[in-house]
Amino acid sequence: MIEALTPYLPMLAALVAAGAFAGLIAGLFGIGGGVVIVPTLAFVFTQLGYESVAMHAAIGCSLATIVATSIRSAMSHHKRGAVDMDVVKGWVPWIMVGAVAGAAIAGYLPGAALRGIFGAILLLVSLQFILGRPDWKLRDSLPTGIGRFSIASSLGALSGIMGIGGGVFGVTLMTLCGHSVHRAVGTAAAFGAAIGLPAAIGYGFTGFGIDGRPPFSIGYLNIPAILVIALMTTSLAPVGAMLAHKLNAKTLRRVFGCVMILVALNMVRIAFGF
Repeated sequence: MIEALTPYLPMLAALVAAGAFAGLIAGLFGIGGGVVIVPTLAFVFTQLGYESVAMHAAIGCSLATIVATSIRSAMSHHKRGAVDMDVVKGWVPWIMVGAVAGAAIAGYLPGAALRGIFGAILLLVSLQFILGRPDWKLRDSLPTGIGRFSIASSLGALSGIMGIGGGVFGVTLMTLCGHSVHRAVGTAAAFGAAIGLPAAIGYGFTGFGIDGRPPFSIGYLNIPAILVIALMTTSLAPVGAMLAHKLNAKTLRRVFGCVMILVALNMVRIAFGF
């Protein structure tokens, strides 16, 4: 039994480490941990010989784990009064529509394209967090009407394609529209489940019949990877939320940006074969 599991021990160790770090990031920055989970799982699956589906499987698994992580993180922030429920109620339906569309689009994109999209968009957002000033604002409140529909559905679609929980875009959007960074982080955490659940189901369907998937997979969703990472992220997300409320807004923005820019540059490098 032990000998049969030996080839998978490096994978399990990588999943545990990724899940622990992703859980802290989810609570700390209001993101579903996808910025860590996606590149880590893509690397693990590639090293195990599943390169042809590595990026699709990584994104699908990330979205599935984001559901539990985001709920746990949002609950922790809600206890501290940092979740704007009016924003959640008004934006979540359109975010879910976009997430389904994003998952469908991603099913037809090659792995290199997914890596390039992931890295390029994340790089732009991370630069805003590092170079931007906390007092920068586009407007005093979030858009409503057609503006809300367009932005929310686009946010969901991009998150579904990239395998992230919406916090990367949600935090940026809300801070530019007059929300404090702590309230933006807490509210963005609530977007995760709305993105993760429908998008993960989409990856489950689009991956059916595809050759070269890791064992114990449903479509692009690898069950062992989802279970291990979900366990670690849900355990540590509350710790990250606690740390978030002990940091000042300026520090939070810069740490958030630095984490994202390193991941973004690495993904762009891989996409272009450097």
